[in-house]
Amino acid sequence: MMTLNRLFPVALLASLFLGGCVWIDDTNDLRNFVAKEKQKKTASIKPLPEFKPYHSFVYEGASMRSPFKPLVAIVVLDPEDDTNAANNGIKPDQDRAKDYLETFSLDNLKMVGSINMSADGSRWALIKDNAGEVHRVSSGDYMGTDYGEITTINSDSVELVEIVSNGRGGWMKRPRSVVMD
Repeated sequence: MMTLNRLFPVALLASLFLGGCVWIDDTNDLRNFVAKEKQKKTASIKPLPEFKPYHSFVYEGASMRSPFKPLVAIVVLDPEDDTNAANNGIKPDQDRAKDYLETFSLDNLKMVGSINMSADGSRWALIKDNAGEVHRVSSGDYMGTDYGEITTINSDSVELVEIVSNGRGGWMKRPRSVVMD
């Protein structure tokens, strides 16, 4: 009896294992499935990109001046202490009646000629505005939107001095010129 009790679990396990290994003679459906899968179009995989080799770089500018430090020491002025900037005596005459050419920017004015006055040695300049009109100006006349006063008239240019804001509450003079094309 004892041997029968021992053989029963072994026989049971053997029958289970052998039951899983059943041979099937008809494998047509498996062959059809494999053939269909082989006929499907496969997606091509792009090859990996070619990596360039790493080239080391040795920085040789460590002994040079840093580009982030200014060449000249910058002094920040306190606007309350900077009374000279606001009261340097330069200011435009805003009570004066403006000339016609003061309504145009200097970029819109062009010198088209000059007239030499032989009697007193003075010279007139011919200035064309962007409306196409030609105007005659002489030394002391004003033109441009920044209070530009004509100082010198040459045969090919008009020199003038503008009075512009210095950005600190005051005014400063700036030389400009209008040249003949």
